[in-house]
Order: sequence, then structure tokens, then C-alpha cells
Amino acid sequence: MILLELFLGFLLIGCFSFGGAYGAIPLIREVVLYFGWLDDEKLSYMIAVSESTPGPIMVNMATYIGSSRAGVPGAVIATAAVVLPAFLIVIVITAALKNVIKKDAPQAVLKGLKSCVIGIILATGVYMILTNCVGSINSISVDIAAICLTAGLSVFRFGTKKVIKKDVSPVILIFLAGIAGVLIYGWN
Repeated sequence: MILLELFLGFLLIGCFSFGGAYGAIPLIREVVLYFGWLDDEKLSYMIAVSESTPGPIMVNMATYIGSSRAGVPGAVIATAAVVLPAFLIVIVITAALKNVIKKDAPQAVLKGLKSCVIGIILATGVYMILTNCVGSINSISVDIAAICLTAGLSVFRFGTKKVIKKDVSPVILIFLAGIAGVLIYGWN
């Protein structure tokens, strides 16, 4: 039963995730909470871990959740389910729409989806910042360390862009956030 739930849950995520993992986080959250695989706090940690490890976030999360729920078979099924829709869609689109994609109507649809994905990613980012810095709606508790860490990383990222006129690599930001998290919160 758990293998079927993993397959259907991650197939749903794979089918309806536009814009990559950041756009998929709200859907991942909904599915994971519905099936009770993780709670909100563990999901936030898993997003952070998935972001800091090599590979796509959705694949890392599917592999971890599948493995923690049903071992190696669960990991394989969840991972296959999350990538299957994208794999099939890319094959079909590449074969069927090689020349059509250059026309105005498909380009308009893609531009509309792009705007939607940007909004979803922004909403997810704001939600994660508020949840991690202020707490949930049920239990509001301000985490000054998290606010300072978020502000410090933001200042570093945008300050570096202003000073050296180049973007900071996300790898550097993740590394700095990890070191700062260990220094501020300890190993636990």
C-alpha cells in the first residue's frame, strides 16, 4: 500500500510541477502533509538538505521520503514517479512540436506560465522566511538568529553584486548558510 501511495503522490507532484522544484514546493508540501510522510518542520529541514545536496530538489526529496517509508523499493518508486512525467512530456514535445514551438501562441503560453511560476516561487520564499524566522500561525515566536542570518546572507548576496558587479554563486551562499547555521544553532 505504501509503495502505491508513494508512486501516486510523487507522480502527482511530477505531473503538476511547473517551473522546477521551487515552484513545486507548495505542491510537495500539500502531498507530503496529506499522506503524513513529514510534518511542516521536517519538510522545511528536508527542503534545506535537498537544496544543499547535489541533484534536483524534487528527486532528492522523493528519494529520501521513499527510502524512509519503504526502503530501497520506496526510493526507486518515488524517484521514478517524480521524474516520469517530465521524461515523457519532453519526449512527446520534442517529437511532436519541433516546429510548432516557434509560433506565437505556444510562446504566449510559456510566457504566461513563466509569470505564474515566478509568483509561486516568490510566495514559497516568503512563506519559508516567515515560517523559519517568526514561526507558524499557531505558535508565533520570533527567532532573532534566523532573522539576522537571513538578513546577513541577503546583504552579502546583494552587496557583493553591487560591489563586484557579479552574482554570488548559490553554492557559496549555501556553504555560508550552513557554516553560519552550525555556528549559531550548534550541532544538535
